[in-house]
Amino acid sequence: MSEQAAEPNLDGPLDEALEELVSAEDFLNFFGVPFVPSVVQVNRLHIMQRYHDYLCQAGDIEHLQDAVRYAVYRKLLVRAYEDFVASDAQTEKVFKVFHMHEPQTTFVPIDQLLG
Repeated sequence: MSEQAAEPNLDGPLDEALEELVSAEDFLNFFGVPFVPSVVQVNRLHIMQRYHDYLCQAGDIEHLQDAVRYAVYRKLLVRAYEDFVASDAQTEKVFKVFHMHEPQTTFVPIDQLLG
């Protein structure tokens, strides 16, 4: 899969175009990211959550020009998608439910045990 930058597919402001996207496939198609449908079908929520996480980590990019933001958004979406091409949802542990069975450490003071 190629990570070359796709030309923005914008007929208007980027924010308006993004409001129209409703599915993982919509995002991948809009940003020109080649994808395997079976990977997306199984991991769509995980891909989109990971994408959201990457966007949050990117910081304040809202002030950038649309073409620059498009490139950043695309790069992060490619990264999120590829996380699940190379791995799986259980390994990536995007959602809290995957962390629930990990050992928990709790401190209990000795006086609570004796009293």
